[in-house]
Amino acid sequence: MKKQVKVGDIYIGGGAPVSIQSMCNTRTSDAKASIAQVKRLEEAGCEIVRLTVPDYDAVEGFREVKRHANIPVVADIHFDYRMAIAAMDAGADKIRINPGNIGSEEKVKAVVDKAKACHIPIRVGVNGGSLEKDILAKHGRVTAEGLAESALRNVALLEKYEFEDIVISLKSSDVQMNYDAYRIVDKQSDYPLHIGVTEAGTPSRGKIKSAAGVGALLLAGIGDTLRISLTADPVEEVYFARELLAAIGMRNNGPNVVSCPTCGRTEVDLEKIATEVERRLADLYRAEQSAGQTGGQSVGSSNGSSDGQSVGSSVGDLTIAVMGCAVNGPGEAKGADFGVACGKGEGLLFAKGEIIKKVKEEDIVNELMALIQ
Repeated sequence: MKKQVKVGDIYIGGGAPVSIQSMCNTRTSDAKASIAQVKRLEEAGCEIVRLTVPDYDAVEGFREVKRHANIPVVADIHFDYRMAIAAMDAGADKIRINPGNIGSEEKVKAVVDKAKACHIPIRVGVNGGSLEKDILAKHGRVTAEGLAESALRNVALLEKYEFEDIVISLKSSDVQMNYDAYRIVDKQSDYPLHIGVTEAGTPSRGKIKSAAGVGALLLAGIGDTLRISLTADPVEEVYFARELLAAIGMRNNGPNVVSCPTCGRTEVDLEKIATEVERRLADLYRAEQSAGQTGGQSVGSSNGSSDGQSVGSSVGDLTIAVMGCAVNGPGEAKGADFGVACGKGEGLLFAKGEIIKKVKEEDIVNELMALIQ
């Protein structure tokens, strides 16, 4: 198990849930715009937010953001160690630095000494674009081994000054290299890891790369906090991070809808049915969350009785099957809390493996939702 680091009121590592991060793309000096974006990120489910702090105007904006934020705020520092110190004075909950571009060892020590005095953790963040010249010369190019070597070298520099409140990241835009680098460091260090695929691209491309790169790491048991990097509104990063964690069973992000890909045997408009079921379930889940409801009447897993009566639990815990034919449909639907297996212009509704009734195609969505509720 990794060491545990505390960032504001969020724990990273040590068995804590994988936390979701994002980064503002506003100018930090524009406090009003930055605060507004942080609020939107909070509402989307972001748990740690980072802002760049390149100059003293940004420090003042950062100070205002920190005053209004309800989640931990991290200062992203490059080149100027004085900005790290100023950001800590402005209330930063964590500092992200690449020691290799901060400058002399004395400057790194100054940042470390301040972080120790303020009890603030440091993320050592390296990436392929900022490897030390000797490491590049040694490996001939950017490699997973070089990324790992750089990260561990910089961690050792912080340890030299008796500082161990550390999180490590070593990101690449190359998915395989990214994966290999994290695996190396995971085996050689017990510090918590901040994972992600850097510069992943626009949402269409970036989500694919992130699903492959971040998902593979998480499934291998690697990663304690994450950021999905997209060329987009950062709120999209948070939404996708939640979806990714839910897909691999690490978060509850609403009910799980299982629907078949359709084939020539399908004799209903299954895409329309599945899309509408998914939409209405999402609305039901959001309403439940807004009401603070985790149980209560007519929301939950069926007890299998013929009237479809439910037991109290969250709609977010449910699996709903929407299947298109009689080949796999009944079997898949029986494994779900609720479901429908469709035939020619009709569907059989199931609850906990029990057939409830047959309904016409045009009534499937309404009848299924009524059964769930």
